[in-house]
Amino acid sequence: MTLTRWNPARELMDIADEMNRLVSNVFGDVTRETSFFKGSWTPAVDISEDKDNFYLHVELPGLKKDDVKVSYEDGILTIRGEKKDVREDKDVNFHRIERSFGMFERSFRVPNRILEDKIDAKFENGVLTVTLPKAEEAKPKEIEVKIS
Repeated sequence: MTLTRWNPARELMDIADEMNRLVSNVFGDVTRETSFFKGSWTPAVDISEDKDNFYLHVELPGLKKDDVKVSYEDGILTIRGEKKDVREDKDVNFHRIERSFGMFERSFRVPNRILEDKIDAKFENGVLTVTLPKAEEAKPKEIEVKIS
């Protein structure tokens, strides 16, 4: 008989892999996002859904809505922009810089079951929220079960 040492980190990795698999079923492979340009920083993104919509919430602190562009083409939603470097002021000496700056781009494969002409994006308090309405065929349907 062989004893195997319990490793809680392995269980957490299994859970993370399962969550990635579930999200991939909806949005494609989010662990290898499609991107033609790798920026110098990557904003955090949360993806969720309810019965009518998919949602992307993107953290973009310090940006204005004019700094961000959202596009959708051939099943891929792309969010891109640029966070300006604060070191542009030549009369200031910085002792520490921990914030990231530069161009960014995040792309996500979107299910074909959305209403492309109804995609909506709102920018408020440094958070971009993109709403992707589901097409009727993508919404859950209740089917009556007849008992005979």
